[in-house]
Amino acid sequence: MPEEHTDQKIILSADSTCDLDADLKKRYHVHYYPLHIILNGKDYKDNVDITPEQVYQEYYEHKTLPKTATVNTQEYLDHFRPWVEDGYEVIHINLGSALSSSYQNCCIAAEELGHVHVVDSCNLSTGTGLLVVAAGKMIGQGMDAASIAETLRSRTRKCHASFILDTLTFMHAGGRCSAVTALGANMLKLKPCIQVDNHDGSMAVGKKYRGSLDKVLVKYVKDELAKHSDINTDLLFITHSGIPQEYIDLVRKTVDETVKFKEIHVTKASCTISCHCGPNTLGILFETK
Repeated sequence: MPEEHTDQKIILSADSTCDLDADLKKRYHVHYYPLHIILNGKDYKDNVDITPEQVYQEYYEHKTLPKTATVNTQEYLDHFRPWVEDGYEVIHINLGSALSSSYQNCCIAAEELGHVHVVDSCNLSTGTGLLVVAAGKMIGQGMDAASIAETLRSRTRKCHASFILDTLTFMHAGGRCSAVTALGANMLKLKPCIQVDNHDGSMAVGKKYRGSLDKVLVKYVKDELAKHSDINTDLLFITHSGIPQEYIDLVRKTVDETVKFKEIHVTKASCTISCHCGPNTLGILFETK
């Protein structure tokens, strides 16, 4: 595709739940807006002043899980206004609208200010991150903000996100599955695959794997990559909620042996994602053409 050149000054912004690593965040000049984590009555900024490890510790010690809160319209207005007043166009990519009302709040702020192009990623974690990277590349090619946002909206269906859960304890504690289901799965050593619906970002249980985590992860990676014959091999994310390095290495090796990607980035999920999934959750996230 020939490069288009525009004189537009563009800011790339995203909800912090896009879970990029420091390299990609810096490479594409991404500005984050953190979601809120409410724990024991205190309001924390996700991955700014609270980590997933602190969330897990609190659960193990006191059986309390945090509440996650959306970014309100005023916060988005305050976030965007200085750039808009400075003559920038802003592209902001949100966590999937099925998971959070941040997207609706962001749209209200954008409408009030103008010059803000809001994209519902219809995804979570680095499923959103795939679109953020795509936006960064298009800005580098000189495309205008409105065209970039339109292109991103048409690409959401091509972003594939899924995760393997090592335990259902946290899903149950957060009210997302019944005690019977959680107990049964944990006793039977079942490790469900959570599939993200890229039409809105909602989550559903896919295949249930049985066995030790190392065997399950290898099978899961092969299954997910085998589903698609038209994988975009530019970038794959391995995103986890805190897991021993040996599992990450195993997953990377399995990916390498199955499909050759130009770049593989290992990233850690934010508290918003991790507090629902619990530790030892890992997923691969990639695009199709």
